[in-house]
Amino acid sequence: MRLNKYIARAGIASRRKADELTKNGEVKVNGLTVREPGYDVRDEDAVEVSGRLVGRADKPVYIMLNKPAGCVTTAKDDRKRPTVMDFTADIEERIFPVGRLDYATSGLLIMTNDGELAHALTHPKHEIYKTYIAKVSGVISDEKLAKLRRGVDIGGFVTSPAKVAVIGQAGRVAEVEIQILEGRNRQVRKMFAAVGGSVVGLKRVAVGDIRLGRLKEGQYRKLRREEVDCLIAPPSNNSNEI
Repeated sequence: MRLNKYIARAGIASRRKADELTKNGEVKVNGLTVREPGYDVRDEDAVEVSGRLVGRADKPVYIMLNKPAGCVTTAKDDRKRPTVMDFTADIEERIFPVGRLDYATSGLLIMTNDGELAHALTHPKHEIYKTYIAKVSGVISDEKLAKLRRGVDIGGFVTSPAKVAVIGQAGRVAEVEIQILEGRNRQVRKMFAAVGGSVVGLKRVAVGDIRLGRLKEGQYRKLRREEVDCLIAPPSNNSNEI
C-alpha cells in the first residue's frame, strides 16, 4: 500500500497532507526517514508520523448509524453521557464518527476508519449536501426562506446558500427540509435562529445521495460498495432540488 494511503487510512491525515508530511521529513518507516510519498508499505512495517507510531491500517469499514437524540458524537465523554460508540461496540476495527450531530439531533451519521473519506465529507469544497428535516416553531414565511437560500450570518460566519422548503405545517410548528454544505456546530439551529425561528426537533436524513431510509434509531448497517463510491466521487448534482 502506498505510504500516503496508509497514513490516510489510519485516520492521521488526508493523502495530500500525508505527502507534505513525508516530503518534510516527518515520516519514518522502520526507524528511517522516508521522503517518497509513493513508498510501498508492507504489513510488517512500523510507520511513524511526527514521532507518533501509526497502527496498522485496518481493513476499511464504512457504516451508517441512525444516531438517537440524547447521545454525543464522540469516542468518550467526560460527563459520562452515552456516546455513538455505544451503538457500534461489536465492530472490531477502530472507527470514528465523520463530523458531528449535536446531543439533541438524531439521524444519519457515517462512521469509518478511512481518514481520507472523512476529510472529503467534512470539507465544504467537495460540495456534499447534508439533508435535514427540522421542526421549527412558528410560521416559516417566504421571506425567511429567501434569507436561508441566500445564506445567513450565524455569528461571524455566513453560510453557503441552502436548499430549503416547507413540507408541512401542524399548528404552530412547521416541518422544513433543509440542505446545507457545511457542518458547523449547531449550524441548522443557528440558521433558523438567524431568521427568527426556533428548532424544536432536528433529524439528518441524507448525506449526498446516501439516505437514512428505514434504519431504526440506535441501529447501524454497512454501506454498500456503490454508496461508498458515491461518497468518494460524488456526482456534481448529488442532491435533489427542493
